[in-house]
Amino acid sequence: MTEAKYIWMDGEFVNWHEANVHVLSHTLHYGNGAIEGTKAYKTVDGRCAIFKLHEHTQRLIRSAKMTLMNVPFSEEELNQAQVELLQKNELFNGAYIRPLVYLGYGVMGLYHKEAPVKVSCAAWEWGAYLGDEGLKKGVRVKISSMTRTPNTSGMGKAKAVANYLNSQMAKFEAVEAGYDEALLRDDQGYIAEASGACFFIVRDGILITPPNDNSLESITQATVIDLAKDMGIEVVRRRITREEIYIADEAFFTGTAAEITPIRDVDARVIGCGSRGPVTEKIQSAYFDVVQGKNEKYIKHLTYVN
Repeated sequence: MTEAKYIWMDGEFVNWHEANVHVLSHTLHYGNGAIEGTKAYKTVDGRCAIFKLHEHTQRLIRSAKMTLMNVPFSEEELNQAQVELLQKNELFNGAYIRPLVYLGYGVMGLYHKEAPVKVSCAAWEWGAYLGDEGLKKGVRVKISSMTRTPNTSGMGKAKAVANYLNSQMAKFEAVEAGYDEALLRDDQGYIAEASGACFFIVRDGILITPPNDNSLESITQATVIDLAKDMGIEVVRRRITREEIYIADEAFFTGTAAEITPIRDVDARVIGCGSRGPVTEKIQSAYFDVVQGKNEKYIKHLTYVN
């Protein structure tokens, strides 16, 4: 990890190596926390801007509400904290931002009502999540033996800390088997999402992505759907089976960290041409135009830092 100078903690900027929590912090023991992943880019005019800051901070607050944590800061305060964090760290070439709502020290036991709710925001330089080569040539994917935690077993719609144990185990399984990323099915056997990204396939020129019935409501997924419609690409939201992926013309992941990452094979079945396909490339190019301020229609989604 590339370190920065400061981390924002409960309204104060703290030196990176002094941003500590107590070993008996409630979240560390019981897993109740909410996270976000937000990204800033250097734009075409040389400035730095955070993409869809409002939507990400809103989702953070909503995730915390789902898991019964009352965030002690407003959305406006959290947005401003993230802007100032990039300014103080001089991250003007772009950055990944990680807000976190968690339960601090003071209470033990599962009943968490009296545990203090704490908030932090960190930011650092972080390149392509699945590698620069992956953005061009595509990544190898394994359908995990693990299913995504069903809605009846937890707060699946929350971007909650505890939910990522499931993703962590699936990712580990995939990487240890020689793949780059994992796909998880839901408890009905249909594709839900990747370990930390949403999933699309292309068949006969149509873009297909699962509904968010058993996945996080993805901000990047919504952006991709809008961009596809702008380009006249038909988008269908429906369930996808494992077998259908194997015969897809193209496939790719979307997410704040994953951006638009092509998939070249799944379970050793080559997808399409075995590299980034034409529809994926068009979507990828359009997405980077948006986050870099090259598309006037989407400028409203950029919060400039400098």
